[in-house]
Amino acid sequence: MTVRFAAVAAGIVMAVSSVCQAQDAASAKLDVELNALAPSQKGCMMTFVAENNLQAPINKISFELAFFNDKNAVDRITVLDFRDLPQGKKRVRQFDMPNVKCESVTRILINDTPVCDGPAAGECMKGLVTRSQISVPFEG
Repeated sequence: MTVRFAAVAAGIVMAVSSVCQAQDAASAKLDVELNALAPSQKGCMMTFVAENNLQAPINKISFELAFFNDKNAVDRITVLDFRDLPQGKKRVRQFDMPNVKCESVTRILINDTPVCDGPAAGECMKGLVTRSQISVPFEG
């Protein structure tokens, strides 16, 4: 009877552990928010807020962004270096985009993550969640 109880208890512990690990993996995400666009002397200052909730710190990450104009055509594709994103921390990143008029940007798309050093291969794009605090849509 004691052996049977121990086996059942061990099975329950393993099942609960598996569920917890699955929930951790499901909640693992990389949040990137378009926070502001502001005219600058060079063009357009873009402000992003990023939070790494993946299973590992990101030592270096860059995003390939596509900027759409008022005709819904891709106006420019560029890679922005977001540097490091420590696990569980929010970071603000600003980029002054030369020769870009903020009012002409109607949508921004994260096309790819050419560099994602830290998490397992593919985890940065897989866990990506985008949102915008302004009227310009930001997609991933």
